[in-house]
Amino acid sequence: MNAHSSIDRNVFGRIVAFARPYWLKVAGTFLLSMAAVPLTLLTPLPLKIAVDNVIGSKPLPGFLQFIGGNPYVVLAIVAVLLVFITFLLYAQGMAVWLASTYLGERLVLDFRAALFRHAQRLSLAYHDRTGTTDSVFRIQYDAECFQHVLIDGIIPLVSALLTAVSVVIVTAWLNWQLALVSLVVCPILYLLTTRFGRRLRGRWYEVKDIESSAMSVVQEALSAGRVVKAFGQEEHEQRRFVHRASRRLKGQLDIAWLQSKFDLAIGVTVAAGTAAVLLMGVIQVKGGHLSTGELLMVLAYQAQVYLPLRTISKKVADLQGGLASAGRAFALLDELPEVTEKPHATRLDRARGDFAFEDVSFAYEPGHDVLHGISLGVRAGSRVGIQGKTGAGKTTFVSLLTRFYDPTGGAILLDGVDLRDYKLTDLRNQFAMVLQETMLFSSTIRENIAYGKPDATDEEIREAARQANAHDFIEALPNGYLTEVGERGMLLSGGERQRISIARAFLKDAPVLLLDEPTSALDLVTEAAIVDAMERLMENRTVFMIAHRTSTLARCDVRLEIHDGKLRELQTVA
Repeated sequence: MNAHSSIDRNVFGRIVAFARPYWLKVAGTFLLSMAAVPLTLLTPLPLKIAVDNVIGSKPLPGFLQFIGGNPYVVLAIVAVLLVFITFLLYAQGMAVWLASTYLGERLVLDFRAALFRHAQRLSLAYHDRTGTTDSVFRIQYDAECFQHVLIDGIIPLVSALLTAVSVVIVTAWLNWQLALVSLVVCPILYLLTTRFGRRLRGRWYEVKDIESSAMSVVQEALSAGRVVKAFGQEEHEQRRFVHRASRRLKGQLDIAWLQSKFDLAIGVTVAAGTAAVLLMGVIQVKGGHLSTGELLMVLAYQAQVYLPLRTISKKVADLQGGLASAGRAFALLDELPEVTEKPHATRLDRARGDFAFEDVSFAYEPGHDVLHGISLGVRAGSRVGIQGKTGAGKTTFVSLLTRFYDPTGGAILLDGVDLRDYKLTDLRNQFAMVLQETMLFSSTIRENIAYGKPDATDEEIREAARQANAHDFIEALPNGYLTEVGERGMLLSGGERQRISIARAFLKDAPVLLLDEPTSALDLVTEAAIVDAMERLMENRTVFMIAHRTSTLARCDVRLEIHDGKLRELQTVA
């Protein structure tokens, strides 16, 4: 709760700061909402005229003197005036609704984009720790805090406050004693709002965390659908989801219970204020100090006072969910990338491909090294084979080259320069990757091949596919290169996905190639076609290849064996 409170202290300021570029639109929406104030003040006027000047015998107000004293004409004017004011109120409400919808959706879209951009910049270590689902939840759902806090919260709050002040001033002009009585409930409303607001905010933080946790079960179960079905664990995953979702149900019930008690307390307080004004007002009418029409007008204005006051109290309570989301969203923005680019970093066009590892160590967590004191020199154009047991640190070793992670000790040099001194984008442009788990995107084959070079021509894409032994099977598909591959490329076979991945590497034409078990999951026939393509791909490039099969590593000039994070064997292949 204390951590949440420290975030909430500046959340309003951060929301306002983010919305500053939209201040004209915010101001326009606010002015539209403020148009309700004069219309609200006019609403009781037809009722007063009907009671005092049509039913009663009081003279007409000055602005209606021109119509004479015919009561039926006055009644007709009153009816027209009532319809006209109501029309204006609804028209104003419609304009506010349209403006608020546009502004809210625009702010949410831009905030989501900012969160997504930042989440992509964060180091892989952050997503390893927290899981991607939590970031997805914050981007998709917590980003809506701008709609809840600014559009549905702050603007209506300020509008309601100004409406209440305006109505109190007019009521005081009619009868200051009744205006004073109507304001007695304000301190009570403030205390109720403060007390329940704190409790609601704490519960909303808990519910948001639970919602994210429940969503992670869905994401894991669906993305690993083949494993779940293969082991017959659908019911297990269902129970796991229901267990976490049930905690959310309990949290939502707690919030509903708090809000219902809050609404009851507000309703009773407002009713007590109304009863006090009615009691004093009737006494004043009986004493001849107030007309019946004026009493009805005061009561109508009092309702107009209590309505915005109740709105203020209710909005403050409703804001707590938005504040909880805002706190979580800004917490994501506050996360700092662990892999950063130095100011004035060195530009790199195309590297030669010379690497030097100088006493390199790495740990995901302090005190638990995954790699220990690795020193190694690799000449440009060399093929380095890396083998070792699962968990020995092979993939981590390769991930350090692209700065997915930075060494916790020592340094890695590329062409004599520390990797950390290069511009990050330039450095990663030096690498092409072919992985065991081929990652394709839910788009066309053409777009997947051109992923590393979006401006590639059709002929360049086709040539890359030919080099990867993929062109023939692509042409045989009904839509050729425009065939949709499905989510993660699952509409294609494993061998087809791998050949598209190799074509993507051919097209990028990077000087350094990273191969992580590229043939381990393939049959011998498919492997032969892919090995043939990889032989062409490895020409004139510095290659780092992770593989378990000795036959695959036989193509390498240098063979490393990593055991428990240490460079156990360094063998140069003749």
